[in-house]
Amino acid sequence: MTAGEDARLPRSFRWLLAAESASSVGTYVTLLALQTIVVVTLGGDAADTGLLSAARWLPYLVVGLLVGALVDRMRRRPVMVASDAVRAVLIATIPVLWLLDALTLPALLAVVVAYGVATVVNDAASMAFLPRLVPGPALQAAHARIDTADAVAQSGGPALGGLVVRFAGAPFAVLVDAVASAFAAVAVARIRVEEPPPAGRRSVRGILADVAEGIRLVYRGTALTRLAVATHVWFAANATLGVLVAPFALTTLGLGAAAFGLVLAAAGVGAVVGASITGRVGRRLGALPTIATCHALSAIAVLVMAAAVLVASTPVAATVLLAAGQLLHGLAMGASNSHEMAFRQTRTPDAAQARVTMTMRAANRAVIVVVAPIAGVVAVDTGTLPMLAVAAGLFALSALAIALRQRP
Repeated sequence: MTAGEDARLPRSFRWLLAAESASSVGTYVTLLALQTIVVVTLGGDAADTGLLSAARWLPYLVVGLLVGALVDRMRRRPVMVASDAVRAVLIATIPVLWLLDALTLPALLAVVVAYGVATVVNDAASMAFLPRLVPGPALQAAHARIDTADAVAQSGGPALGGLVVRFAGAPFAVLVDAVASAFAAVAVARIRVEEPPPAGRRSVRGILADVAEGIRLVYRGTALTRLAVATHVWFAANATLGVLVAPFALTTLGLGAAAFGLVLAAAGVGAVVGASITGRVGRRLGALPTIATCHALSAIAVLVMAAAVLVASTPVAATVLLAAGQLLHGLAMGASNSHEMAFRQTRTPDAAQARVTMTMRAANRAVIVVVAPIAGVVAVDTGTLPMLAVAAGLFALSALAIALRQRP
């Protein structure tokens, strides 16, 4: 991002950036900790990690559309503060359950689902809040800043999580996320911005009409629809990959928690690079071609990860290959995400920002909820390697869908 782009961002954006940065660190620590709890502490397999992934995203499917309609009728900043506070409390229950010898897979999944509901509310509010804080021409730059912070957290969070898991245990590692969420609530509370007064109460029929309008705005056959469909395919690929990485690294390759943390951190390093070049790449190629190129790069990244099995007897070499694939995948995500977000928000009226956001996210997370458990179960029967090939194919299909749609 250039200095000119940065200058267009309001001063109050720094508080939002601080909140998002802290939340990202906590999230990446928790992701590693939860997977380690399932695989190591509870002795789970790929099917169980699939259930974990599904539990994390199920709230988007169940309440996402409704939350979007409700948040569009509220002041968004107070909703963000409250949902961050709730997330801090919920995630802190995991070590309490462990101390009480009550941390079972069903109990963990219940906490993850509740945490996910709070996250749905927070996501709807924060994504709808940003266009009120940042002018339209600076939205891509703002998203690039947030993506860069997220990428830094992605590179440091898993490594931090691996160390905390090693020295304090996986159940206590999630306390990093509790502290981060509490800080995010305080940071967002310090933002000063004018927001329209809350809309009046509506009947159930009126709220359902709002939900339907959000769906129509996304799937009415515009460029936003084209991006949405391709993104759904990408999420199927990423859901498959997400289920496989932990068992592939920890079981198939036999890596330890610290090495696994470094592998996940490599994706963050790549994302930092991707976010730092996204503006230049986008100006040269355009938004949608940039996204298509990045999706194709993710397909290549998965093949690099799969190649680690060829050197499984040499842990260092296997770690390097797996990390290289994660780095490429992170770079692709870092370079594409800000263009996807800005593309969507600049084509959506302010009054419908939360609904459009949650319509797309609900559909994307629905893909995860369906695909992740299936991928996990199939991986148990066929092995992780064939399913990595499936993930690579889906990433390629997503890239092809966008590329073909650019032709006249």
